[in-house]
Amino acid sequence: MNYDIPFLTAEAVSLLKSLIAIPSISREEGQAADFLQGYIEQAGVEAGRRGNNVWCFSPMFDLDKPVVLLNSHIDTVKPVGGWRRDPFTPREENGKLYGLGSNDAGASVACLWQVFRQLSRSTQAYNLIFLASCEEEVSGREGIESVLPGLPPITFAVVGEPTGMQPATAEKGLMVLDVTAIGKAGHAAREEGDNAIYKTLDDIAWFRDYRFERVSPLLGPVKMSVTMVNAGTQHNVVPDRCTFVVDIRSNELYTNEELLAEIGRHVACQATPRSLRLNSSRLDEGHPFVRRAVELGRVPFGSPTLSDQALMSFPSVKLGPGRSSRSHTADEYVMLSEMEDAIALYLELLDGLRL
Repeated sequence: MNYDIPFLTAEAVSLLKSLIAIPSISREEGQAADFLQGYIEQAGVEAGRRGNNVWCFSPMFDLDKPVVLLNSHIDTVKPVGGWRRDPFTPREENGKLYGLGSNDAGASVACLWQVFRQLSRSTQAYNLIFLASCEEEVSGREGIESVLPGLPPITFAVVGEPTGMQPATAEKGLMVLDVTAIGKAGHAAREEGDNAIYKTLDDIAWFRDYRFERVSPLLGPVKMSVTMVNAGTQHNVVPDRCTFVVDIRSNELYTNEELLAEIGRHVACQATPRSLRLNSSRLDEGHPFVRRAVELGRVPFGSPTLSDQALMSFPSVKLGPGRSSRSHTADEYVMLSEMEDAIALYLELLDGLRL
């Protein structure tokens, strides 16, 4: 099927400008969701809504067909310092569109919407669901996790994130540990107390030095980093409590439960996970979508950054316009040419796909 890619790009850019102009920081996406719901319904498509998540189904939805989910998120981080432009005023300069959320991930939202509209006008071997979700930046429970149980079973998902339109077929998971050591307070000038800081030293060194055995070809090893330490109230009091935080990036060869069990066998302090739900993911290289992407010159890779893929129990790939290095930065932008290329490639990958 022939597509008017320049026209579709112009429409996507217009939608992205509207989204940039509506502040939609995580857990404050209500106005953006209202706008997008109205935008979809003005296009003659019935929209579903739960909280600040908005979705729609392709026409003639047939439960005997596989279901492909096109997903990206409408929430953004808070603007960092250093912006030289108003982050909520979309501005085109030299082929770039500046604005908060332009790269992460408004461009993906706008492009995937255009792809959904075009593919819905022809008969495909699958059904389509377009889902613009919220709370992705904070892995919030009112985001995509709250919507998926109410949707028809998903066969495969394309998750729009800035990957330079290279397919991330694997993604690291995340587990954050709060680790606590308990001692006994005493006067620092006398031989009193039981210093809680000293109780953590061996465990901190273990987190620094330990290497998990299984190494992923795409994601590499599990990575553990002690990122915060807190103890003490004043210089002359032996601290009776010391806490530290560990950031753990898992690969697909371990579940977070397996990592926690292994950690528990080695550390003496109490280690409590904030969540076990953000696991790593991996899409088989033989998947029809991956095979088609490789035929088109795309190079599969493993992504170190987290997305809503971590909350999906079905096969998925992370693929979208823009660059991850621009996310969460001052003067965030996306290239207009990146959006044009993205729409063309999404359509080439999905039109006629058989799962």
